Amino acid sequence: MSADKKLFIKTFGCQMNVYDSERMVTALGQDGYSEVSSPEEADMILLNTCHIREKAAEKIYSDLGRFKPLKAKNPDLKIGVAGCVAQAEGGEIMRRQPMVDMVVGPQSYHRLPDMARSVEQGKKPIETDFPEEDKFEHLPRGPKMKRAPAAFLTVQEGCDKFCAFCVVPYTRGAESSRPVAQIIAEARDLVERGVRDITLLGQNVNAYHGTGENGDQTLPQLIDALAEIEDLHRIRFTTSHPNDMDDALINAHRDQPKLMPYLHLPVQAGSDKVLKAMNRKHTAQSYIEIIDRLRAARPDIALSGDFIVGFPGETDADFEQTLDLVRRVKYAQAYSFKYSTRPGTPAADRKTQVPEDVKSERLKRLQDLLSEQQREFMHSMVGRTLPVLLERPGRLEGQLVGRSEYLHGVHLQVDQQKIGQVVNVKIVAADTNSLKGELA
Repeated sequence: MSADKKLFIKTFGCQMNVYDSERMVTALGQDGYSEVSSPEEADMILLNTCHIREKAAEKIYSDLGRFKPLKAKNPDLKIGVAGCVAQAEGGEIMRRQPMVDMVVGPQSYHRLPDMARSVEQGKKPIETDFPEEDKFEHLPRGPKMKRAPAAFLTVQEGCDKFCAFCVVPYTRGAESSRPVAQIIAEARDLVERGVRDITLLGQNVNAYHGTGENGDQTLPQLIDALAEIEDLHRIRFTTSHPNDMDDALINAHRDQPKLMPYLHLPVQAGSDKVLKAMNRKHTAQSYIEIIDRLRAARPDIALSGDFIVGFPGETDADFEQTLDLVRRVKYAQAYSFKYSTRPGTPAADRKTQVPEDVKSERLKRLQDLLSEQQREFMHSMVGRTLPVLLERPGRLEGQLVGRSEYLHGVHLQVDQQKIGQVVNVKIVAADTNSLKGELA
């Protein structure tokens, strides 16, 4: 089939959505679509949505409104909404925006070609069920094209934790892990196309339990299996839950040289009262004990986290405990947000909502502390020699940008032919978000 139809896809949110968008492009490529960079060029527009951020649904409706002139100009233009907002809102999206032609949840992307053909027949399909078949088994593989040296690979989806602030269990479903053989096959395919650094993705990736030759395999066992792929140099994983951070996974950071010394381990708050209200099922002390065990196993590990400030019922004293935890852990990087309600979640209707101005003041104090820690970590790299995977050209002539083991962006002047190689780089300067280096 000739690729004479044009697809524009806009991706919101997490790395898993980035991964899913790539697979949607591949799926629709089997139906004659090729990707373009602007909605004005497109025969189909897809919004791959995220429900995590504040007012996520309203932002999608705002985006859809901007496409109205394109639809008026070209009535044959197809517009679809995918992702977690699609899963949560379902047919309500079409009711509010009748120009939307199809709605598809995260578990049904393999059905996109059939849905597109249904739209051509004048139908308006909605797929927001959790189908019995495995979407990964049915999604086609991409063409054997050269890839960037770093890539994402989804190994686990869904969540059984039911944190009081989170919609993921309702939009992505229960925890489900892909079979080991399926993951290894996809990883080998990526490596054959030039990938050298793979980040394993999951809503709770360290809860991974996928079927292997000898029964269910855990995440450290999967990492060891992937490490046997000769030209795969680096393995990472995100996002983890403290309750699934077991000794085997901690020891993998000590024993598996291909597992990078970087871990994103969200804690959300430093107050046990708030953590209990969030239904996190861990305490501040149990989290700190995990951090201590990780640092004993891998002393140079870089830690990243997530924080929510102003959760319903959070007092000044609770917030001070969060600051105390941050000072104790010392993060290399972190993400922090004001609490905002998510319809359908247990915390949304609680009567102890924190005033907006209080949340803003707390967030600023937290972010000031986290930024100070990030600067300290960045500047601690100056004078060190780090292995850097060179990924792409930089903004300056003759410049390449790569990633350190700790996920820093590193830029240096070097031969452009070295993209995809790991080179030793002496770090000569640091700013807030990147490092400057020169070949060692």
